[in-house]
Amino acid sequence: MSFVATHPPQVDLLLRVYRAMLSAVDPRRVVAAHLPAPPAGRTVVVGLGKAAAAMAQAVEANWPGELSGVVVVPQGGALPLRRLQVIESSHPVPDERSVQAARALLDAVAGLGPDDLVIALVSGGGSALVALPVDGLALADKQRITKALLARGAAIHEMNTVRKHLSAIKGGRLAAAAAPARVVSLVISDIPGDDPALVASGPTLATGATPRDALDILRRYDIDPGDALARLLQSAHDAGVRPDDPRLAGNDHHVVASAWDGLAAAAGLARAEGIACHVLGDALEGEARDLAVAHAGIAQSVARHGAPFAAPCLLLSGGEATVTLRGDGRGGRNTEFALALALALEHAPAPARVHALSAGTDGLDGRAGAAGAWIAPDSLARARALGLAPRDMLDRNDSATLFDRLGALVHTGPTHTNVNDFRAILIEVP
Repeated sequence: MSFVATHPPQVDLLLRVYRAMLSAVDPRRVVAAHLPAPPAGRTVVVGLGKAAAAMAQAVEANWPGELSGVVVVPQGGALPLRRLQVIESSHPVPDERSVQAARALLDAVAGLGPDDLVIALVSGGGSALVALPVDGLALADKQRITKALLARGAAIHEMNTVRKHLSAIKGGRLAAAAAPARVVSLVISDIPGDDPALVASGPTLATGATPRDALDILRRYDIDPGDALARLLQSAHDAGVRPDDPRLAGNDHHVVASAWDGLAAAAGLARAEGIACHVLGDALEGEARDLAVAHAGIAQSVARHGAPFAAPCLLLSGGEATVTLRGDGRGGRNTEFALALALALEHAPAPARVHALSAGTDGLDGRAGAAGAWIAPDSLARARALGLAPRDMLDRNDSATLFDRLGALVHTGPTHTNVNDFRAILIEVP
């Protein structure tokens, strides 16, 4: 994992707290404590998501008996495994590899008995990686719906509610297929609020959502479901595996890492270095530029009024921003947040002296080609000196191009974990 090499000392601090967050939610540190006791029969591992390979490494390193199974990760997200198979698949839009990956997981749990155990390793990003359309629905339908939800800035819980009802493996269906084996799900949450049944669309957990909920979300974003999907949802053909389904009796789950865990570790590092640090929340959602305006307002209040916190201080937040695509530029929700934050601070009545960083904990940020970006008080002036137009670039969703020119992108490569977005804002005394 590498970071930018040349940056202000304040940004060095922001990068250190970002590293602390990533370390706290590293699957190789958190999975072992939650492993169940070995069964009388076989142990099968199935996994999906951006953290699945690292979670599988942790299982292999700590499991005393035989193991078999398969985990599915994004392209480029594989890690060496000794006893388990790893498959690379498509993200964020499913393709034929996603269909084959779903079938591989279902095959892995087929024919198990009551003395067998399934350890399910579930993390964010899994919904697209494992996509097996329900009967009567084509993969092209799932691709179209996924692209439309992404383009309209749908929240992750909305996307995954819809995905559950398009899938023959999500919404508890993978666990049902494993019955009568016991399923223990270990979950790394990228969902604000940490509902484990929404992470990767809940392949091993019962769902409370209904087909009507999915249809309402599509209508909210003015997305035409198409005739086939509309018929399926309106007829409530299959509401997923419900909480009282006897096939899930005896199953268990644990959220082994979340945004709050990472934010607490980041705040702890800052405080150990003598810096006042305040966590605004771990579940902040909304349009990236709107979240940026809200964070800028808090930073201004701190700088001008010493409220709700006294400067100097560090503010942290987590959750997931969304981006409604308006242009065809290069960027992601974290680079968009960073650029919108810089613009909001610039036009405030009394500009605060602020350094900030926004980055995805998976190391990837949309089309940015990086994890995110950082800003300094002179970022916009430097951009304009290079002939760039920051407001126009924000309007075109081209924030990553601007930060690339400034040398202010944060590069990590795949982190093999995923607890959503990380934002850190350092407010100095003016």
